[in-house]
Amino acid sequence: MVLLDHFRPPLSTRRHWHSFHNAWSTYLSETLNEVLPEGYFAEPNAQFGIEIDVATYREKGSMPLVGQSEVSQWTPQAPTATLPFQPTTDVVEVQVFSTQAGPTLVGAIELVSPANKDRPATRDAFTSKCQTYLQQGIGLFVVDIVTTLNANLHNELMERLRLQTEPLATDLYAIAYRVTEIDQAFHLEFWQETFEIGMSLPILPLYLKGGLCLPIDLESTYQATCVRQRIL
Repeated sequence: MVLLDHFRPPLSTRRHWHSFHNAWSTYLSETLNEVLPEGYFAEPNAQFGIEIDVATYREKGSMPLVGQSEVSQWTPQAPTATLPFQPTTDVVEVQVFSTQAGPTLVGAIELVSPANKDRPATRDAFTSKCQTYLQQGIGLFVVDIVTTLNANLHNELMERLRLQTEPLATDLYAIAYRVTEIDQAFHLEFWQETFEIGMSLPILPLYLKGGLCLPIDLESTYQATCVRQRIL
């Protein structure tokens, strides 16, 4: 099985890429749950076109809320500042949790969507999320098979973290990140594999926070998704 182009014809006219990403995240989580030891579990999280709820403002003198008196009404002043801000709008990921102290996120597999890389604001939102994971010591695994956009989120993440490394020259890749301590100092390690349409996908490690390492077989889960979604 080789990587197909889910974002250009002829496949893009026969199948929806977001449906494939959703299914792939499900099969990845199922595979992880088969090998995770007791006390861990994985679950998919796919959301597209996320919208932030708009707060409803009540004018002074409006009817009180149910169960509240008029005197309990309080209206804030105008905000100190209103600034442009871009939340992450598309999320396709597999989250791995440890249950030792209640569900605690210890690892994440991020499947990049076109909306994550189509403009500077959304790329910044995605890399900010990745930065937060890494700064918390959470194992991170990023897969980008989007062929219609040229931005490289790994390179932008390295710039955000101010780390000097050889930039990736291709936009299709999988990278596993691990925060580790060496000689009483923290370091970021990563394993990268680049690929092209028509190539097989690699196996890379997912290091969970706490040290557990799992092999992520992108090829087998990708093939299973294609077969079960009747793409082949």
